[in-house]
Amino acid sequence: MRIVCKKYEKNPILTKEDVPYPCDAVYNSGAAKYKGKYILLLRVLLLNGNSVFGLAESNDGYDFTVRPKPVMVAADKGPFKMYEERGIEDPRITRIGDTYYIFYSAYSRYGMRIGLAKTKDFEKFEKVALTTTVDYRNSVLFPKKINGKYVRLERPNVAHTLSIWISYSQDLIHWGKQELLMAPYGKHIWEDHKIGPGAPPIETPKGWLSIYHGVTWTMDGMTYRLGCALHDLNNPAKIIGIADQFILGPDEIYERVGYVHNVVFTCGAIPEPDGTVKIYYGGADQCMCLATAKIADLIDICLKGKRPPL
Repeated sequence: MRIVCKKYEKNPILTKEDVPYPCDAVYNSGAAKYKGKYILLLRVLLLNGNSVFGLAESNDGYDFTVRPKPVMVAADKGPFKMYEERGIEDPRITRIGDTYYIFYSAYSRYGMRIGLAKTKDFEKFEKVALTTTVDYRNSVLFPKKINGKYVRLERPNVAHTLSIWISYSQDLIHWGKQELLMAPYGKHIWEDHKIGPGAPPIETPKGWLSIYHGVTWTMDGMTYRLGCALHDLNNPAKIIGIADQFILGPDEIYERVGYVHNVVFTCGAIPEPDGTVKIYYGGADQCMCLATAKIADLIDICLKGKRPPL
């Protein structure tokens, strides 16, 4: 085994001190490029314990500036109000055409549902629909239609289904043909409790590269790490290979100690023209961090992996 991800030596790249309004943490950000700039849609934990979305921008993908006010908050009226009463969390951004679609977790006393929002300029954001029943924790959208349909990976938040599923849609709102794709793997202790989608899949000549999170129980509670899998380009329900090793784990102080300790968790990764990928991840549910890897290396360990999907 070999380490394929390199953590940025100046991590964390954002902390609560970088947010120009009162908050207790900033983490689990969606990521995108827009007009040459790097965009992070930040999960910002307010002092009341609820999350909103802030926005940070960068010219180089390393040094970010956070806008003065949140750009998305929980609804205070309309059909979203009841289901966002405890905040909005963990945004994932996928660009299709000139529109950036955002799947996020809508949190209320009734559980989690997956909301869909969209923007074309990261100035105006429109909430479109709640796209799941209760109880779902996260979803990531593929960046193009496949065989005429939108496709997403998703994780129901029910104890006996803490696995990655796939589903399909004609309109991004109504989803069906759901199929179990990957389950926690007992032979890999790092992912034997639950798994879930991380960053939206990245298209490569050898398949869709997906970065996911895996969780194990220890004597000190849960530990979150990242792994990767490769899906067939024309049939993403077919998994070509899954790495036998985790690619990123919590071993730095900013990943081990925080709001929730021993956590690395990604909601966004940006592929670069030079064949690398920037993986933006939350550390210990308190700060934003960055790791880089060669896409070819991630594909290689997926193709060599013997981990079965189910």
